[in-house]
Amino acid sequence: MAKKANQSIKLPLIDQEALSLLEKLSNAVGVSGSEGEIRTIIKQELESCSDQISVDTLGNLIAVRHATVKNAPRVMIAAHMDEVGFMLVDKDEDGIFKFQKVGGIDDRALAGKAVQVGKNHAPGVIGACPVHLSTPAEREVIMKSDSLRIDTGPGSKDLEVGDYGSFATKFHQLGSSLCGKALDNRIGVATLIQLFKNAPDSIELIAAFTVQEEVGLRGAETSAFNLMPDFAFVIDCTPANDQQAWDKSENTLYRTRLGHGPAIYTQDSRTLYDRRLIKFVTGLAQEHGIKVQLRQPASGGTDAGAIHLTQHGIPTLSISVPGRYAHTAAMVIRKSDWEDYLQLMTIVLQNINSEILTEERP
Repeated sequence: MAKKANQSIKLPLIDQEALSLLEKLSNAVGVSGSEGEIRTIIKQELESCSDQISVDTLGNLIAVRHATVKNAPRVMIAAHMDEVGFMLVDKDEDGIFKFQKVGGIDDRALAGKAVQVGKNHAPGVIGACPVHLSTPAEREVIMKSDSLRIDTGPGSKDLEVGDYGSFATKFHQLGSSLCGKALDNRIGVATLIQLFKNAPDSIELIAAFTVQEEVGLRGAETSAFNLMPDFAFVIDCTPANDQQAWDKSENTLYRTRLGHGPAIYTQDSRTLYDRRLIKFVTGLAQEHGIKVQLRQPASGGTDAGAIHLTQHGIPTLSISVPGRYAHTAAMVIRKSDWEDYLQLMTIVLQNINSEILTEERP
């Protein structure tokens, strides 16, 4: 049986410093395959408190804090750095570029959106024919990405085919909500930075800031193979489809709901999660009065899909902040869910121990 939870833990709050870090991460650009800008921010935050920090061949940033006790469990927390975005693939004329999507973006979310392209974040817009100049037949179909163009204006000499781009939405607050691009998964990155800075001495904490999650969990696969931890937690942002609840009708489609705390995964298309870890984490949440919700079994997946299958297998659990409008120009999360998330993971790290795995798997 797991040891009794440590009741003396001082639980962190989401203060202005935390919000400023999330804003910095959200506004920065790190499309899958080009995560360097995010990696630089993380490295600056963690260099002074890491016992080891390195970047592997694929681009994952790995930071380690050693335990001060013998036989401490090795705990890996993974948060992917990358975001969905675009790549310039051809130049039609001066300042007009064909592009391809990087990651899962719905074509309906593209037309008219402000973007930023290239290493200098050149401003642009995804252009489309205005509705009043379209034929009736054209208005009935969704404009596909291959018929759209990124317009950066004439004279954009520093842009070339192969450059990456992202949405240009700036992070801001909406009452008790937070809104910005790439909160999937800059919310996980910001959380892991804080967890790492305040890691307990009773574990060896391995922070894996992974690359290319949005195009196939690629960074998680290589990092987990090299690190081989005793436990792994994947922290991410999961879609909330909770708007049907606004009219109080029966809502059978939501995966998670804003304002109901972090979402603990039980199953997705890539992973059947370790029931021992689910029991451990939900028990701690109940003991400390932290709201949590179970993510309904559904499609999609997280870095856990690659991590839990590594070598002889790694006990893994995904825990996410719910967010609306995933993979669009702007995502919305609740500040209270993020605070509950950070507090829950703080308690998990303070209490995790190898005895959890002595319980037989169901």
